[in-house]
Amino acid sequence: MADTTLRTGIDGLLEIMARLRNPDGGCPWDIEQDFTTIVPYTIEEAYEVADAIQRGDMSALKDELGDLLLQVVYHAQMAREANHFAFQDVVEAISAKMVRRHPHVFGSAEVADAAAQTVAWEEHKAQERTEKAGNGAPASILDGVARALPALMRAEKLQKRAARNGFDWPDIAPVIEKIEEEIAELRHEIAEGGDVDRLEDEIGDVIFACVNLARHLGVDPEAALRRGNEKFERRFRSVEQALVKKGETPSTSTLTEMDALWNAAKDAERR
Repeated sequence: MADTTLRTGIDGLLEIMARLRNPDGGCPWDIEQDFTTIVPYTIEEAYEVADAIQRGDMSALKDELGDLLLQVVYHAQMAREANHFAFQDVVEAISAKMVRRHPHVFGSAEVADAAAQTVAWEEHKAQERTEKAGNGAPASILDGVARALPALMRAEKLQKRAARNGFDWPDIAPVIEKIEEEIAELRHEIAEGGDVDRLEDEIGDVIFACVNLARHLGVDPEAALRRGNEKFERRFRSVEQALVKKGETPSTSTLTEMDALWNAAKDAERR
């Protein structure tokens, strides 16, 4: 009979994962996984944490944080099996980093406010990037902006890095002009019958410029797009419900009819 006695706390969770991955009596699915196959779940769990926070659901947040913690434990277990590092090494590394980046808390340095701390934090990160390069070549200020980030988030981070080093417009007007310029280039490409690759390139420029505008306005572009998604879903569902009352569906209706119902749903929200 298998031993069902487990320790509690983080030690218990580490033991659970080790047993799931154990070739002798573990879970076949868990044993088959590797870093590449697990990473989509890691990303998904992070988004589910964000969703619980956005909904203000603390019970769900507790569960989702547990799921996210499991992902850290999963990756650490696979790394331990390959003799790369263990969970305790992860804990020690992040602990050392937090102490190193907060000398005003764990040392004698002083910071005036949160804004000053943000500047100091970025300076510490820049120094760490230079040290990691370790070959005498200057590190790029864009180093460390993960390519796996959602595209909107990565665009904002790239822009912030560049802006902190003087590569930025001083006000909103030229940012809006840049959006209009990029839209004009997209219109030109459409008129010229551009292929998908060229159209993707131009649309990317438009979106990147819109992210820049959001940044200048102090708006989180990822949050703004999520809000836009929710608005679209809410209004489209309203259109569907109105059509059901008429014995119709979107596929049996006309665009003119659905557009009128869309505008009605939009007007209802404004009242």
